[in-house]
Amino acid sequence: MLEVADIIRAVGWEVCARLARTPEQKQALADILHCRTAALGGQVYGCEQCGQVVFSYHSCGNRHCPKCHGQQTERWLEKQRDALLPCPYYLLTFTLPAQLRPIAQSQPKLVYDLLLRAAAASVQTLCADPRWLGAQPALLGVLHTWTRAMLYHPHAHFLVSAGGLSTDGRRWLPAKNPRFLVPVRALSVVFRAKIRDGLQAAGLKSGVPASVWQKPWVVHARHAGTGQKVLAYLGRYVFRIAITHSRLERLDAGQVTFRYRDNRTQQMIHVQLTAIDFVRRFLQHILPTGLVKVRYFGLASPACRPRHAAALVLLPPPATTVQPASEASVLPSPTDDRRCPHCRGGRLHLIGDLRQRATLARMALWQHPKKPP
Repeated sequence: MLEVADIIRAVGWEVCARLARTPEQKQALADILHCRTAALGGQVYGCEQCGQVVFSYHSCGNRHCPKCHGQQTERWLEKQRDALLPCPYYLLTFTLPAQLRPIAQSQPKLVYDLLLRAAAASVQTLCADPRWLGAQPALLGVLHTWTRAMLYHPHAHFLVSAGGLSTDGRRWLPAKNPRFLVPVRALSVVFRAKIRDGLQAAGLKSGVPASVWQKPWVVHARHAGTGQKVLAYLGRYVFRIAITHSRLERLDAGQVTFRYRDNRTQQMIHVQLTAIDFVRRFLQHILPTGLVKVRYFGLASPACRPRHAAALVLLPPPATTVQPASEASVLPSPTDDRRCPHCRGGRLHLIGDLRQRATLARMALWQHPKKPP
């Protein structure tokens, strides 16, 4: 399977290092390049039956690596499924206008943080209004910076409960209108005002064209059922970014081809870029160090656990469902059951650590054991 690391190697480290504009981008490229290779060390196992040596290399652990975090994603999803309230949910999407993207690229930590906080505050402001809800909902927000074609498109997805806990904590109040949680047009106006105020406080508003504050902003809202399917979608990119290896098709003559499904037509689109342009697009989505891309607000916030528990008591218990296990959790790695991936019958035994000096000698001894006297 073609991997992002293969494309980095094809471009060449010196070229990739020049494309990286921040230390985080350069570090991400280096980590992805060395992930699960001898460069990061690991363990060596030997099969007692066929004598084959099996290497188990360490993962890089970088949050932008398409190859890492499979088990971490499963643990996160399991925790979020348990935290979902037994009620309907809405998916709200807040998008930064194109005119603000240059500022986001030059000040990513500040602008991404503002995007998440402003979106959450907008929802909470309207939900507190008795005309729409008059209660505190649960909000889970996830930052995305890409389209499916890997273009730069900063936006935030929010999974929001279609109801909330009353101020006194004694009643669960469902959404008053069965067709929407809060009016989207009003939500976009409040969101725009909060972004404007945040940029002004940071001294960045003067660089924004005045027309941005007069035109409508894009906020989408759709019903999300119980929230389970949306949660599974968000989970794909909580611990990685932009693209999965399964969408990479080929690397040929310096050209990378990858695919994605168009949301509107459901047709499969094939995109071809030079390897350099692919790396350049990938680098746009490397996040600044310390930026938290997943946020919890309202009843989903850790500070509101007592109120979250009160909401669970007031809501009817959820129907029991069995969540299908992911492929990563079903298929064991070569060393999970200590079975040899070559002969499938012998058990694997640890020979040593790749960083130990004696490992190579012990490998040779395993493959060519001394004959008994």
